[in-house]
Amino acid sequence: MTDDGTSRPSGAPAESPLDAAESLRIIAAQTAKVRSREPDSRLIFAAWGAAWLLGYLALYLTATGRVGQPQVTEGFSLPAGWAFAVFGLAIIAAMVFTVVHSTRANAGIKGVSASFGAMYGWTWCLGFVAMSVMLGGLARAGAGPEVMAVASNACSCLLVGVLYMAGGAFWQDRQQYAIGVWIILVATVAVFAGLPQTYLVMAVLGGGGFFVGMVLEHLRRRRDPSAGAGFAVAGRPVGA
Repeated sequence: MTDDGTSRPSGAPAESPLDAAESLRIIAAQTAKVRSREPDSRLIFAAWGAAWLLGYLALYLTATGRVGQPQVTEGFSLPAGWAFAVFGLAIIAAMVFTVVHSTRANAGIKGVSASFGAMYGWTWCLGFVAMSVMLGGLARAGAGPEVMAVASNACSCLLVGVLYMAGGAFWQDRQQYAIGVWIILVATVAVFAGLPQTYLVMAVLGGGGFFVGMVLEHLRRRRDPSAGAGFAVAGRPVGA
């Protein structure tokens, strides 16, 4: 007879407290192993924060003539060519780091979340390719350099913000969703700030927003050491 008065099947071994403790230990070990494989969103936030801060500052400082000489086109000052190169390399470096870090962390993950992660990654790539083609068409239609500079920044930020919000909605990650909203709000303010102040707004508020996200994630992990990464570009968060 068991403690609750029911009959135990003949020959069935009784589960000892040690067996229950061992089961809990195994479950905890497996949970910790899964969480240890999740991408560290603090590193991803730091990579993108540094890319936006350095890249946009380079654009702003050269466009205003504080560093180097700006490009003067149709009486309008644009950032120097090398500043655009710095900006592009910074963004590419952040993208490569994010993909490599997320791919390594999520190696071996299967199922719906992994499939969504792969499709989500391709969405980023195809979205930027399509945006570049559209901007090329805008230039061909006669848009001037100032319009192209503002439109390029606004469209890319809108795309990034919407993709962050989509990822946050799927993975139920409010932090990632909030970052997406913040990027769109900053881009909107930057449009009305006008050039070259647009670049300064993006550097301070945009890049700064990623660093704020990094700090908040770090504080969250300190409060709850068992918490996994907040999001992944090519994987899934804990609990997905």
